[in-house]
Amino acid sequence: MNLISLLSQILGDYKQFGNGEHYFQCPFCHNHKRKFAINLLKNVFHCWHCGAKGRSLITLFKRLDVSPSQMKELRSLLSDDQVRNYVESADEVTDLYLPPGYKPLWIPTKSLHYKHALRYLTNRGIKGYDIIRYQMGYTIDGPYANRIIIPSYDKDNKLNYFIARSFYDDGMKYKNPPVSKNVVMFENQINWKMPVVLCEGVFDAIAIRRNAIPLLGKFVPKKLLKELVKNKVKDVYVVLDDDALTDAREIERTLNAYEMNVKLVNLDKKDPSELGFKDTWECIERGSATTFKDYIGGRLQNI
Repeated sequence: MNLISLLSQILGDYKQFGNGEHYFQCPFCHNHKRKFAINLLKNVFHCWHCGAKGRSLITLFKRLDVSPSQMKELRSLLSDDQVRNYVESADEVTDLYLPPGYKPLWIPTKSLHYKHALRYLTNRGIKGYDIIRYQMGYTIDGPYANRIIIPSYDKDNKLNYFIARSFYDDGMKYKNPPVSKNVVMFENQINWKMPVVLCEGVFDAIAIRRNAIPLLGKFVPKKLLKELVKNKVKDVYVVLDDDALTDAREIERTLNAYEMNVKLVNLDKKDPSELGFKDTWECIERGSATTFKDYIGGRLQNI
């Protein structure tokens, strides 16, 4: 595999220009035009729509949370100088700000956009205190137009990520900010002395409420693993969808290696945002939380 083949495998189709320039659809703002430029000769990238940029393809792959095999493949395709010149501490620091035009949802307006945004959240079971607790907002223009904005802050109350979810059916549900997903979501709300609940998405975490951390996927980010180990967390509940059993088992293996007591939660083919706070915690507390072996045994008995 050559470098452009690897990139197209991850980013999709591209347009090729001179001097090593290749243009893809941006994986961060998802603009429908190919505005995401990658220069293979200079080993840099830049989106001419949302401004996402970096000085190394290693940085890009880290922000996209590619698989370990894809990262290994990239390093093998780059020159020794390109790998050697990558400075993680400098390349990984990216200032993040809330999207331009962000408006807080806890301040009522007569705007039609506000009403649609609020209706969307209400249909998802989101309450007024959830909006305030998570400082939810919305936007009506710019690259994140017509989206619910749910910010995440680290332990120092610094913005480390945000979710941008469309409140219209426009075919593109989410747009990612131009930063790595290697963060601890909602870190400023986590009590490391208590059991931690890991789930897939932010709406699941909001429904669970108590010490819930969304993974933004199906594996544990490195920063989250570091905090779990550093804070000596003993009990971890893993709440993933039924189609993610293999991923749940991998999480169990990873955390068991650090002597954590891991329980996989069976929600009977539903997710926390569907069940709501009360029913989700009944599943956890009544004993639906179990080891992977017992979990699979229970699932087989129900087939």
